[in-house]
Amino acid sequence: MKNELLWILMLLLNFLCIIFAYWKFGKIGLFIWIPISTILANIQVNLLVNLFGFTTTLGNILYAGGFLVTDILSENYGKDDAKKAVKIGFLSLIATTILMKVAVSFDPAQVEEDFISFNGIKRVFDLMPRLSLASLTAYWFSQSHDIWAYEKWKKLFPDRKYIWIRNNMSTLVSQIIDNLIFTFIAFWGVYPFDVLVQIFISTYLLKFIIALADTPFVYIANSLKLKKIVDDY
Repeated sequence: MKNELLWILMLLLNFLCIIFAYWKFGKIGLFIWIPISTILANIQVNLLVNLFGFTTTLGNILYAGGFLVTDILSENYGKDDAKKAVKIGFLSLIATTILMKVAVSFDPAQVEEDFISFNGIKRVFDLMPRLSLASLTAYWFSQSHDIWAYEKWKKLFPDRKYIWIRNNMSTLVSQIIDNLIFTFIAFWGVYPFDVLVQIFISTYLLKFIIALADTPFVYIANSLKLKKIVDDY
């Protein structure tokens, strides 16, 4: 149960950090959170763990949090700001990949402790170009769909009480697109096919739970905006 409890704790901390960033800094705080979640998710995805009887990668909480951010931006400010957040995520991931690829190309110091530490970091970031390609491709298609779908559902159900419909209907489909693209680009040839299928199913089930769990936080963010508690200046 340790992994499951830690997963729930990280889920809550992720959502609370997003709301806190929004409360303190307005939509700038949401823009700031996008590179944080994108970069950390692509590091955490290297960690394969057992959760709820499945083998899955970490990083799904932080990555799925990006959908919460774009949904808040779509709800409170419109699709143009949501698209801007996606572009910021792209830039942050590309910059991190290039800079860290150069960094791990250095020759490490011949001090044993530093050598071990250097090689540990190198193993993570040597994989990053492939993970970044998978992430960027999945991110582009899934987030583009999410923003488009959110606007469509908002036109069909414009009342505030239907935020849960547009939030979930846009995100749940977008997560399928994201998960399918990312899993097969990132892990094809790395794991056997049956493990790929297990990763896809288990990761989507977890993202499904995350998508449902983030709905109250979209309402909270919308309330902060309506009550003018958010500092947008």
